[in-house]
Amino acid sequence: MPDQALHSVVYSSTATKPFSPVDLQDLLKHSRQKNSTSNLTGMLLYRGGRFIQVLEGPEDVVRDLVETIRLDSRHTGMRILLRETLQQRNFPSWTMGYEPIGVPADTPPEGYRDTFDDLYSSDTSVTIRAVRELTTWFRHRSGRAT
Repeated sequence: MPDQALHSVVYSSTATKPFSPVDLQDLLKHSRQKNSTSNLTGMLLYRGGRFIQVLEGPEDVVRDLVETIRLDSRHTGMRILLRETLQQRNFPSWTMGYEPIGVPADTPPEGYRDTFDDLYSSDTSVTIRAVRELTTWFRHRSGRAT
């Protein structure tokens, strides 16, 4: 079988009910095991009932997983924010990086990203820039920048 192009999908969705820390750990454990055997990497962010996930891997594997995720009743309103072919993985050693993002109690400092709102812009270039900033932030925050 010839090598497939490396493909990436970034999507967002809303949980149908709040995920507890235990629920999230169970989701991550299952995702990491499945992704490891499927040659998938990526990251997951969860905040205030919203998910943002990046999936990377062979195109058919990513496509099939996105369709499986789309049918998962634990979330709704799945929206593909970005699809692209990659030259190399952004998360090469992570079967599923994860970061819980708290909601700040105080007004955030100027320039601080405290919402995912710009991920939902009608301007595709704004959405793509926001996705790239978010994934770069995640890699650096986790101390494992690639």
